[in-house]
Amino acid sequence: MTVQPRTATEVAEAILNREEICILDVRSRDAFADWKIEGPEVCSYNVPYSEMKENPEAHIEELPKDRPILVVCAKEISSVYAAELLEPLGYDVSYLQGGMQTWSEELAPVKVYEDDDVDVYQFIRIGKGCLSYMVISGEEALVVDPARFTDVYMNFAKERGAHITHIVDSHLHADHISGGRMLADETGAHYYIMKSEGAVFEFEPLENHDEIRFEQVKLEVLAVKTPGHTPGSVSFFVNDRLLFSGDTIFVSGLGRPDLGNKVREWAEDLFDTVQSKVAQIADDVIVLPGHYADLKTELNESRYIGNTLGAIRQQNEKMFEASKEEFLSQVERSASSVKPPNFERIVELNRGMEETTVEEWQELEIGPNRCAVHHS
Repeated sequence: MTVQPRTATEVAEAILNREEICILDVRSRDAFADWKIEGPEVCSYNVPYSEMKENPEAHIEELPKDRPILVVCAKEISSVYAAELLEPLGYDVSYLQGGMQTWSEELAPVKVYEDDDVDVYQFIRIGKGCLSYMVISGEEALVVDPARFTDVYMNFAKERGAHITHIVDSHLHADHISGGRMLADETGAHYYIMKSEGAVFEFEPLENHDEIRFEQVKLEVLAVKTPGHTPGSVSFFVNDRLLFSGDTIFVSGLGRPDLGNKVREWAEDLFDTVQSKVAQIADDVIVLPGHYADLKTELNESRYIGNTLGAIRQQNEKMFEASKEEFLSQVERSASSVKPPNFERIVELNRGMEETTVEEWQELEIGPNRCAVHHS
């Protein structure tokens, strides 16, 4: 019998549904320690293929035989070989089609909110911890912080009888390639980003817009700016009900302000944002961030990452209630943590300084999100 593959889409859906998944990751120990498939009900075992191929039974004693096993490697090849070794030993086994490369690029759409005026969807890039959004009203759609997989957004809008007319980036991203400019080119939509972020291509500066309106949507641009993660970070308020917080506020904390090598200066901006801008927003507003750090703790019962601002304030009281000196001290202590790999190169590309290939995009983006590190 030929071992069957499971697609990244199937695995993502299972994780969001909180199904039990048992994974045998056959990449190197360093690769596994740095980045792996995670979820509320995921258990993982790491046995490098180079170790198990000669005598698999000697290396898989802990692997359960009473549960299906998903074998994972970097690009699929080793996982196929490993799965073929396990099947004759009585395991119910499959492998991840395309490996971790495909996992890095999977976008899982989940409905977040709906009323008479809007439908709001979150796109979970489950292998990266990146989040993007679509707001549909009537026949128009707004996309927030899109990834580079433009066909996903265009097809999704089309299936719902809408076309993309507005695109916003909350800041210049450091851990993934933005799809904002590409999506605007392909749809003719208005593309907005802060001029202060230094992009060199054509766009509409958010500094010129207090709000963006279409159909039954009022998107308020908090270019009351919400700096902290980068100096030009902004948040977006939709119909006074939803706050797209970019990388300023996360379910588990606040965005890291140390990627520009101005830790204290940008941390002071972040403190002022928390104390002045965020303090004015009602507790029942739903916060929808640009990233998550831990799917196990941040995925809610409705299958999306987000929470009310009141709950986030309560869960992260040490950050939201700290004095200025306590706040700056916490931020400076965390600033030595690992930065997103290749972040300077990614920022340069997102700024439009030069063009590159899809292959380089893939290599630059491999690995976990490291933009959300300030937790209570």
